[in-house]
Amino acid sequence: MRRAPTNLNVIRTILQFWVCCVLLFFTSESFSQDYERVDATILLYPESVDTPEELSKFITRDFTSEEEKVRAIYSWIIQNVAYDPNEYKQFNYNFKDYRERNTKEEKTRDKVIKRTLQQGVAVCEGYAMLFEKLCELQGISNYLVRGDIKTNFNDIGRPFKNSHMWNVAVIDGKSYLFDPTWGAGRYNGGFIKEPSYFYYKTPPDLFFKTHYPSMFEDAFIDVVISKRVFSTMPLLIAENLKMGDVESPLQGIISTDQYLSEVPFSLTNCNTQAVFYTFGDEKLPVENLETVGNRTRFSVPLALGAETLLIYFDDQPALGFIIE
Repeated sequence: MRRAPTNLNVIRTILQFWVCCVLLFFTSESFSQDYERVDATILLYPESVDTPEELSKFITRDFTSEEEKVRAIYSWIIQNVAYDPNEYKQFNYNFKDYRERNTKEEKTRDKVIKRTLQQGVAVCEGYAMLFEKLCELQGISNYLVRGDIKTNFNDIGRPFKNSHMWNVAVIDGKSYLFDPTWGAGRYNGGFIKEPSYFYYKTPPDLFFKTHYPSMFEDAFIDVVISKRVFSTMPLLIAENLKMGDVESPLQGIISTDQYLSEVPFSLTNCNTQAVFYTFGDEKLPVENLETVGNRTRFSVPLALGAETLLIYFDDQPALGFIIE
């Protein structure tokens, strides 16, 4: 007679376990579907509005959670704002003291945000300030981050400079990294619209390889890496390639005195079936590719007079170096 409650408890525990599993399944499914719903809803919004308050009212009407609202903000910006370097000329100003500077900065911020909304063009300040303002209107804690970026061969080895602006927003008590400028597309003589969510809540170890904040704590990584190390490391182009995955060469500047005729490479977690390389002209296959476990090794012969070296994983650019 005493065993019956025990059996009932066991059955109850099993049922609770399966209920939790079912709830977890549907929660994850609905979370994924919520992203799709948010992104689809944003496509129905006007492509331009007069004020951030006007856009914020749409977001308040359609979404409730912080996650949905931040997703909506990011989605609208990357879908509707084009990068235009001529915008740098729109808001130059001088000041005689810090009080005047602060006043002008706030006025300029408002003008940048409205121009971004109304004209649909911006540089990184416009993207980031609009993201910041819309988060503020939704009561979501956030702040702007200034820092340096690494995008091309000329960035290897140069001094640090505050050349870019991006965002941190707090969702359900946790800080995340966002770059709506890079999420909107790329600029190559003209803006190429390529909306991407890679720069939405980007993992810090992936974000850091191209973004170095002026205040290091805004990198959200545990190991302190100096500005000089960031500057001299190779270009890490493949999205899922991390700094720690490159075992050699660690420097982005390849010295012909050091390597003589060829450069040995060792990488982990690169997940590639074929490796190619180019010195700026013909793309050539690596003939000595060796993969053991999660480690990949190969070498590239140096070409006389070459100035850059670009490594491809399969058909996609992955690593960049300059040669001296």
